[in-house]
Amino acid sequence: MDTLRTMICAVLFVTVATVAGAQDTERYGKQKVVYHINYDGGPESKAYVGAMRNIQNHINAVGAENLEVKVVLHGNGLGLLMSAKEHERLQSVVASLKGQNVGFQVCNNTLKGREISYEDDLYDVWEEDIVPSGVAELSRLQQMGYTYIKP
Repeated sequence: MDTLRTMICAVLFVTVATVAGAQDTERYGKQKVVYHINYDGGPESKAYVGAMRNIQNHINAVGAENLEVKVVLHGNGLGLLMSAKEHERLQSVVASLKGQNVGFQVCNNTLKGREISYEDDLYDVWEEDIVPSGVAELSRLQQMGYTYIKP
């Protein structure tokens, strides 16, 4: 009898979890968002880790297949990818988000103005990740229907 109750409870749990997940997809639909990071990460890159956690939570709620995410970094925000060069936890989080099709876009004005080499100083940045201006890119993406989020 206990085995039967356990099996019934397990089936009900899976059914409720599945329905709850389906409701989230229906609730949120397809989304396009741009996350804006232009601040210092603070001790142990705590602010950067928190921002990346927000993005992952967003993906979890909406579903990667329903979400197009860009992260625009300029000014002090480039510190996220500079810190990721040294901090394995941040590397892992950035790599995981990229694996879920999150695009990281880096401001060329900041690279030039601060004499930062994207190849040597930043974690996993490629030429196609560089945008001419971070703030202009934010405006462009919003004109294209992306929702602006500043974590």
